[in-house]
Amino acid sequence: MGRCRLPHLVDLFLRVVGPDPVWQGLAGGLVITFLNLLGALAILLWRRPTVRALDTALGFAAGVMLAASFTSLILPGIERGGLLPVLIGIVLGVFVLDRADAWVPHVHVLVTGRVRPDAAAGGSRSMAGVILFIVAITLHNMPEGLAVGVGFGGGAIREAVALMLAIGIQNVPEGLAVSVAARNAGMGSLWYAAFTGIRAGLVEVPLAVLGAWAVSWIGPLLPYAMGFAAGGMLYVISDEIIPETHTRGSERSATLGTMAGVLVMLALDVALG
Repeated sequence: MGRCRLPHLVDLFLRVVGPDPVWQGLAGGLVITFLNLLGALAILLWRRPTVRALDTALGFAAGVMLAASFTSLILPGIERGGLLPVLIGIVLGVFVLDRADAWVPHVHVLVTGRVRPDAAAGGSRSMAGVILFIVAITLHNMPEGLAVGVGFGGGAIREAVALMLAIGIQNVPEGLAVSVAARNAGMGSLWYAAFTGIRAGLVEVPLAVLGAWAVSWIGPLLPYAMGFAAGGMLYVISDEIIPETHTRGSERSATLGTMAGVLVMLALDVALG
């Protein structure tokens, strides 16, 4: 009662894309990748954003992801399949991201473009840094694309559209941050840095399609997949975004950005209710 609703947006999405969840997953993946593209290309206009501005923007992204993990994945997953499958999925998502992080020596990609000094041991330091950078940002974006696909595959269009918009909104500052990090890491011109930021988001499209296909064809997998996607996103927030935005003197701005992101996602979820 009394809630602001935006049903026309959901209706428009259904009219354009149709009812097939795999096509919806593809469309969702393209939307979030397009918004990542806009963020990555922003470096061509905003060439030297301050560390405070980047930390605030990334804090906002973390807040959106944090709220979306619960409103669009964990709580709907519990409603559909119960608590245990979602908890198992969360544990698996955290485990996979943790093992991936152990396999790829920790790379701070979102603000500084730093590579841990021992990461390049045993080969060309510059080439190892570039490879690790690309792999790290790809791993970082995987849970987001999977989450959008799982949302559409589950058939709850309202939650899926809200999640798509949330991930897309937070992809804008992330795309810019990756482009800036690529520039700081010495990876070529502004155009190449922008291309690196764009490439970081491309993995989200096939994973969105995969997530939608998997849960639409294997119904019992849905609560596990929702928990898995949420666990992966929560791991990225805790392991990468928050620590990185709290190490360069902008902790207050980053925290306020996180709170703003949570509020925006909650308002979006209610508006699409």
